Amino acid sequence: MAERYSAKDLSVLEGLDAVRKRPGMYIGTTDSQGLMHCLWEILDNSVDEALAGACTRIVVTLHRDGSIEVADNGRGIPVDVEPKTGLTGVEVVLTKLHAGAKFGNASYNAAGGLHGVGSSVVNALSSRLDVEVDRDGVTHHMAFHQGHPGSYDDSDPTRPSPDSPFHRTRKNRPTPLDVLGKVGRRTTGTRIRYWADPEIFNETARFSYQQLIDRVRQTTFLVPGLTIVVIDEQIQETGDDSLDEMREVDSSDDPVTERDDGDVEDGGKTSPDDSDDDERPRSDDDADPRDSRTDAAPAAARTADHRRVETFQHTGGVRDFVDFLSTGEPVSDIWHISGRDTYREETQSVGSNGELTAQEVTRECGVDIAMRWTNGYDTTIRSFVNVVETPGGGMHVDGFLQAVARQVRKAVEANARRLKVNLRDSAVRVERDDILAGLVAVVTVRIAEPQFQGQTKDVLGTAPVRPIVSAITDQQFGEMIFGSRRGYKEQSARVLDKIVGEMHARIQARRTKEVTRRKNALESASMPSKLSDCQPGNDDIAELFIVEGDSALGTAKAARNSRFQALLPIRGKILNVQKASVSQMLSNKECSAIIQVVGAGSGPGFDIDQARYHKIIMMTDADVDGAHIRILLLTLFYRYMRGLIEDGRVYAAVPPLHRIALSGKRKGEFLYTYSDDELAGKLTDLRSRGIDFNDDIQRYKGLGEMDADQLADTTMDPRTRMLRRIRMEDARAASGVFDLLMGDNVPPRKQFIIDNADDFDRSNIDT
Repeated sequence: MAERYSAKDLSVLEGLDAVRKRPGMYIGTTDSQGLMHCLWEILDNSVDEALAGACTRIVVTLHRDGSIEVADNGRGIPVDVEPKTGLTGVEVVLTKLHAGAKFGNASYNAAGGLHGVGSSVVNALSSRLDVEVDRDGVTHHMAFHQGHPGSYDDSDPTRPSPDSPFHRTRKNRPTPLDVLGKVGRRTTGTRIRYWADPEIFNETARFSYQQLIDRVRQTTFLVPGLTIVVIDEQIQETGDDSLDEMREVDSSDDPVTERDDGDVEDGGKTSPDDSDDDERPRSDDDADPRDSRTDAAPAAARTADHRRVETFQHTGGVRDFVDFLSTGEPVSDIWHISGRDTYREETQSVGSNGELTAQEVTRECGVDIAMRWTNGYDTTIRSFVNVVETPGGGMHVDGFLQAVARQVRKAVEANARRLKVNLRDSAVRVERDDILAGLVAVVTVRIAEPQFQGQTKDVLGTAPVRPIVSAITDQQFGEMIFGSRRGYKEQSARVLDKIVGEMHARIQARRTKEVTRRKNALESASMPSKLSDCQPGNDDIAELFIVEGDSALGTAKAARNSRFQALLPIRGKILNVQKASVSQMLSNKECSAIIQVVGAGSGPGFDIDQARYHKIIMMTDADVDGAHIRILLLTLFYRYMRGLIEDGRVYAAVPPLHRIALSGKRKGEFLYTYSDDELAGKLTDLRSRGIDFNDDIQRYKGLGEMDADQLADTTMDPRTRMLRRIRMEDARAASGVFDLLMGDNVPPRKQFIIDNADDFDRSNIDT
């Protein structure tokens, strides 16, 4: 008989318990990504204050104890009582899901945090959270443990800890705000410090300082004039005088008593009068009445012993952002597109009685886009709604690309004779990929209550934004690409030349697609004559060795296992495809042979499922020239067969540099070393153990100096060899490295070599 199932088997999670039970629903994951997402939620709230014109400075402090504090000089979370719940605004914001000022139109016209769950979710997933609010001439304070309000008994108030005794407020009772001291009447701001709960985040969760810096930098690009300071107390560096202007909280000896139910009672504090405001220390900002708030900062940042401090502020907006993202030689200047328009949208409005009613409202959409073309081939498009990045794009990106493609095609048709484009050839048509090659763009829109797909806000779904962005881009970009706007004629000609060049290269690549397709055993006769292929039927284990030079090829033929190991020799250093066009690459014998032998195509048409080999192994000499050949090969794989690297199929063979012949009782045995340092250490070890060896130590100048047995044992036999897999964990960073090391711009490469010469680590080669 089945077990009885009744209402008593149902569970009802109240308040923030649902967040702790299913954190992935709110922050995506409980690893490093979720850990960083919590910080973005708190930081975005402060940035929203800046977007509203109420905040000029934000300070993010990474404390020694692992806690994080975000401070701003915005308006401060409301401290008065919210009528419906009977709780202060602070407690509502930090304990109630879907609560906040961003569901209406009055307080935030454009904001990043719109679901009303950000701060409360961070609170729920923190072992401790403290909030301080400067309003009405005093500093208000409230503390939380795993989302529940109450108070802590810290033995040292200057060093709060989540391990301190906690007194939870009685259930269904409001928690009064503590008053910590007085501030000036015009001083406002919010400081939130939280400790991520180890019970929630798994062991792999790690905080990324670089992600924080990248996020802060991009935010200051998107909010011109906003200053964001990042303080890392775990790294000692020189002090920063800019922090001397941080506000100081007036000390007070007035007693604060605690009632048995956990509520806190003010021990007789009086509100400061206007004379207190006049007597507070003034900063330079007070001279401007629009910026009368003093700078907010964590308490630890007000001491003279500052830690690592990085300050970010940009005034050029998205123009500066595109300039920062650009690599390589520019084909055009930075083109700027901006405008505004309105649209109608039906939304649910919260009435005075708390009920939702449908109404149609007029929204304003602000568009701000910067773009330029460079001589590279990669595309960099960063998109944002307000200040929230949308890596998945959405309606704003679709509208932008649609308009750019339409205007470029019109311009190509209008200039067909100069560009030598045959419009009667149906195959000759500019595709979006031709336009995107080398394009760097930042697309931003500012709208009220945007519709995102999910809490992580990866894609914008507000449909009316697309035609607005498209219309504004159509009009302004059209004037630029046709050269009718003053100063754009020469630039537009260069851009069109590049796009048409990409189109011709794509068409030529398509025509060679049959040559680069996968070859089976029956087609092996059409392969390059210098290929020594392996036996068919071993696709799951087949290996292609790209061998440097014909001399090494002879030895490798005798050393390989022809059942599954193929050999393709190359002559020295191949073409640097980072500097060459697609047509130049395809016309190069070595590059075209490699693409043909791999058999999976190249560029956008690359299909890893068609690859003839499971592993691609670069086998070059263990010297500087060998390393140079490997980087040239890697550049070819990265630019035109990137899927091989992403799938972990590209390897570098690791041949030895020395062979030590043992003597005495161990005569006939050999040891191999791979660097001079390893050789010295190995010889010292042999002497200390009393093992005899021949003083005539063989040093290999190249692969050709090995005999077949030696090459097989050290470099080719899967049972004894050592391979180094080429990895690519960050595609954007990898693209920057290839452009720096292999591109046309020499001065940055020279400076990189100078800056990193002292820290060179040979073990990092090919990793």
